[in-house]
Amino acid sequence: MPSKLALALALSPAAAFAPAPAKAAPRAAPLNAVGLYYSTTTGNTETVAGYLTAATGIEAVDIDSVDDETLTSMDALICGAPTWHTGADEQRSGTAWDEFLYDRLPSLDLSGKKVAIFGLGDQGSYGDNFCDAAGELYDCFSAQGATMVGLTATDDYDYSDSKALRDGKFCGLLCDEDNEYDKSEGRANDWVEQLKGEGVAF
Repeated sequence: MPSKLALALALSPAAAFAPAPAKAAPRAAPLNAVGLYYSTTTGNTETVAGYLTAATGIEAVDIDSVDDETLTSMDALICGAPTWHTGADEQRSGTAWDEFLYDRLPSLDLSGKKVAIFGLGDQGSYGDNFCDAAGELYDCFSAQGATMVGLTATDDYDYSDSKALRDGKFCGLLCDEDNEYDKSEGRANDWVEQLKGEGVAF
């Protein structure tokens, strides 16, 4: 009577000598684990988003062009807005963020995700409301469970007041393309290095 081994070889010779299937590799995080989103009116916020793209290699996308599933698939979000409705309590940016923050964001669970905010303002003409919309983004994302990162020192600015202040710091990267455009790229590069130190994996 043929042995069990001989029977196995006769029935499936290829399978008998095939290498064992490799174990599936652990699923890696997507390459785009960090999303960079903005909205702009005059182009200043897009300019600073461009500096951040240059520093991180992440393409900046208008918030109006991204779906909620993509947003929630990210490990970290970098979000930027200008301030147009100075003095307003809500919808301060005058951009697509105004709708997003109150119509879409409340349904998203951002627990465990890091979120960093950048804002654009005009210290010369609107020094009493410098980058107020950044503070609004900070509060709205925080309310959805996000871990907020990237707060910055208020040194080297010339403003009177801002709704972007949190515990004596700015709630993120604040830039003034109207009066200090020559500082924006350096500020953006320094901020990216800070975010890396706070666990944002670019």
